[in-house]
Amino acid sequence: MPGENLSRDEARERAALLSVDGYEVSLDLRSAVGDTADEPRTFRSVTTIRFRCSEPGAASFADLIAPSVTAVSLNGVDLDPSEVFDGSRVTLEDLRAENELVVDAQCAYSRTGEGMHRFVDPEDGEVYLYTQYEPADSRRVMTCFEQPDLKAPFRMEVRAPEGWTAWSNGVGELTDGVWRFAETKPISSYITAFVAGPYHYVTDSYTRKFADGTTLDIPLGAMCRKGLAKHFDADDVFLITKQGLDFFHDHFDYPYPFGKYDQAFVPEYNLGAMENPGLVTFREEFIFRGKVTQASYERRANVILHEMAHMWFGDLVTMEWWDDLWLKESFADFMGSFSMVGCTRFTNGWITFANNRKSWAYRADQLPSTHPITADIRDLEDAKLNFDGITYAKGASVLKQLVAYAGQDAFLEGARRYFKRHAYGNTQLGDLLSVLEETSGRDMAAWSRSWLQTAGVNSLTPAATYDAAGRIVELAVLQEAAESHPTLRPHRVAIGLYRRTPSGELTRYARAEADVDGPRTVITELAGAEKPDLILVNDDDLTYCKIRFDEGSLETLRSHLGEITDPLARALCWSALWNLTRDALMPARDFISLVLAFAGRESDIGVLQMLHTWARSALVHYAAPAWRPEGEQLLSAGALKELRLAEPGSQHQLTWSRFFASVASTEADHQLLSGLLDGTASIDGLDVDQELRWAFLEPLASSGHASVALLDAELSRDDTASGKRHHVRCLAARPSAAVKAQAWAEVIESDALSNALVEATISGFTQPSQRDLIAPYAPKYFEVIEKIWSDRSIQIGMDVVRGLFPSLQDSPETLAATDSWLSAHESAAPALRRLVLEAWDDLARVLRGQVCDAGASAS
Repeated sequence: MPGENLSRDEARERAALLSVDGYEVSLDLRSAVGDTADEPRTFRSVTTIRFRCSEPGAASFADLIAPSVTAVSLNGVDLDPSEVFDGSRVTLEDLRAENELVVDAQCAYSRTGEGMHRFVDPEDGEVYLYTQYEPADSRRVMTCFEQPDLKAPFRMEVRAPEGWTAWSNGVGELTDGVWRFAETKPISSYITAFVAGPYHYVTDSYTRKFADGTTLDIPLGAMCRKGLAKHFDADDVFLITKQGLDFFHDHFDYPYPFGKYDQAFVPEYNLGAMENPGLVTFREEFIFRGKVTQASYERRANVILHEMAHMWFGDLVTMEWWDDLWLKESFADFMGSFSMVGCTRFTNGWITFANNRKSWAYRADQLPSTHPITADIRDLEDAKLNFDGITYAKGASVLKQLVAYAGQDAFLEGARRYFKRHAYGNTQLGDLLSVLEETSGRDMAAWSRSWLQTAGVNSLTPAATYDAAGRIVELAVLQEAAESHPTLRPHRVAIGLYRRTPSGELTRYARAEADVDGPRTVITELAGAEKPDLILVNDDDLTYCKIRFDEGSLETLRSHLGEITDPLARALCWSALWNLTRDALMPARDFISLVLAFAGRESDIGVLQMLHTWARSALVHYAAPAWRPEGEQLLSAGALKELRLAEPGSQHQLTWSRFFASVASTEADHQLLSGLLDGTASIDGLDVDQELRWAFLEPLASSGHASVALLDAELSRDDTASGKRHHVRCLAARPSAAVKAQAWAEVIESDALSNALVEATISGFTQPSQRDLIAPYAPKYFEVIEKIWSDRSIQIGMDVVRGLFPSLQDSPETLAATDSWLSAHESAAPALRRLVLEAWDDLARVLRGQVCDAGASAS
């Protein structure tokens, strides 16, 4: 990534000097098809930019990453590309008050999901293209000023292979072999987009009548590869889309401003989705090839609505620089759940948010790289890494707390004023705070200092005293913070008191809502209440905190967790117990025991899937190594028991089958999986479809029970893009030193693999059952990561540095080796050091957890 960075200071200087009137971008993508010996394969990109300069005679630069530039002209004067283009920037000198820049370049197709990604479908040989830019990869496709605050209208055109369709942000029309697209509103370069290829395309429409009598008509489209068309449930995508458009028009009072609304489900996508106005892109895994649970449909609905919220938060009004990335991502993350609960069939969305989304935030907020929600983003590499659990999930959690603090009506009225005041412009934190202060009457500056401008997560613990009759004398909430981030914050919380009924249910009988501030807050409203079996701080999940328990409540959960009748309260307790495990306050084996005892009763399928993930992590990482073999047998036996008990054909049965496969450890387990694959065994109601077949094959491959011939035969059965990824993963999972050497070489010593196959190979390589086999690669990792970071794209660099860190060599020696690398590479790229430091911290946490778990056996 040499020379491709852009600093905040450079961006500010350029924004002060330049303003952009418009772009014209012409791409010739006919080179996407056919054989070529050229490497990299390229396409022609011609960009015309009209812009003004506030200081005539000054110099600046435009951004472009391309293998070659054919011609450059500035204000009609031809410039020598070899003199003005250095591989990532086009130097612009002696600017006039009004300027026109024309750059004719050969840009490269991508295999990494950055820029113009080219994918060849192994099923039918068809080629598919799409773009992905955020934060700064539009410069791989066109010449531009690659920063959010230099907005402009874009006019796009594309020459595509015969028989293809092309899409961009505006409505397109094919004339004389050229797709020409309607000019956009002023938008940032990173949300422009192209999709082109023989995609399967479905259409619909949305109409909205407003109180003033006007009507808004929005053409809707949805697309995927032809090979996925038979699985594409576009009707459900359109249903959620229309429900979302109704909801946001009801609440935002600002008509959708970008004309059409296409949604493209594309292959080998690095992200969940991207909010390009008028052309939203999604990972195609949201098209389900087999049976999935309602949690998968809920996740897709949430992402659709998250991206739709961005049309207002992010596209209409955009942050000035990546410091305020949260201005769009936190809001979209919050609005995804808020709208989903408010307008779709997924009314339990806040349970998923509490149990799943916030766990991402809790982890990120306890890393040494944690940062305030309003982060200090020095450059583009910083920006790339800040699409994290703080910016998304913590930010959304804090906004949920803000709604409780300021009131929902004031919050939404603030949003409405924000859109109208800053439409098509760029904002900073203060712009949002000012409208929220207007509408709520609250001191937003003080709230912001506590919540947006400081890092770390607080812990809230109940402390109660009782009289002789067993009634509460005083109930206080104790607030603590880590030494590294000592801020205590104001929390609007609910405290719930729960007790067991004669029939054995654990239900809430009292609740109080209060402002918790400082180290100790007395909840006067609950004085005199009968003694509870469980005190739940942050009941209803109003604030962002780690929930702790008093001893009595913890004992209740050990025996009666499954009897909590309210699914959100139950999910909050599970999340709190997992945090105790990660914090080395609960032995991993105890958490696994709770899962084995109570997960079978869990009604919420999303919570159950999260429990399976946590239980496997507890076993693989946090359990004492000496106990792991016993834990493996307990978990696989427990999973098989619940699989057999689950209702035939139910989503719970499907979930338990996948979990059983992931923890299968005995010869009998593997024989059962083999039997389910070849038909010699069956479980009533379990349909072993193609996706489930691959889920069963991976543990068979990693344990040596699946030969290359068997895996190749499965690929022949499923010779698709998805099948190819699964096949690569299973091949890399086999327990052989030669296999591991080949997988390592394919990822480290070659850049021939696409982003999706790099990810699949790394996933197969890192098998928990093969710690000894991959141990020799721990020192090699530290030898190669700096070169990988410098030579590969940032996306591949991130995948390698995170995915191949030797976390399975969970020993003090690996921790020391990581320390040594950090000490010896103080001048390494800050983003690379951040990733290694995060891995160091995760490993240190794991080792503390193993000590805690080992102590359980000693006691």
